[in-house]
Amino acid sequence: MSLKCTACVPGLPVALLASSLLVAAPALSRSQPNPFQPTQVSMAVRSPVEGRVVLDLGRRQISVVRQGQTHGPWPVAIGDPKTPTPSGVFKVENMMMNPQYQSTKSGKLHPKRGPNSPLGHRWIGFLRSGPNQFGIHGTPWPHWVKTRAAVSNGCVRMLNAHVQQLYDHVEVGMAVEIKR
Repeated sequence: MSLKCTACVPGLPVALLASSLLVAAPALSRSQPNPFQPTQVSMAVRSPVEGRVVLDLGRRQISVVRQGQTHGPWPVAIGDPKTPTPSGVFKVENMMMNPQYQSTKSGKLHPKRGPNSPLGHRWIGFLRSGPNQFGIHGTPWPHWVKTRAAVSNGCVRMLNAHVQQLYDHVEVGMAVEIKR
């Protein structure tokens, strides 16, 4: 299965490659992932998922509201004005630990996985656009997030420590509200 993300690094379109093996939620250990293997969660949602991810593009911050509690907010980098992060209400379509990055121009795979890879060590995909997908992910370049820059091709970048916390509160099927 191939998930494409052209929204991650300025000037370098990429594709997110997923393992062809889908892992059911009970088999997924979020606390101790194998750092060298991608793990994807993508499944049919059996019942409505309680809670929502809330992204405020103006403030450039993201949080999770679940069971009456708010987790976060955390700072984010967002899409450049020419390639903006979409606004609206979406759903988490898939989640992945240790995604791998592939150029959509050259097809070349980035050799690193994990926190030092261009996508960091967590991916939360929320909107497909043709063969591409918008997502929330980590980054090895914290300066973009710390300055809350508008630099991506539409994806939402977080510090790796923050995307880990977000990932632990999110489920496939959860609403993603993106406000301008």
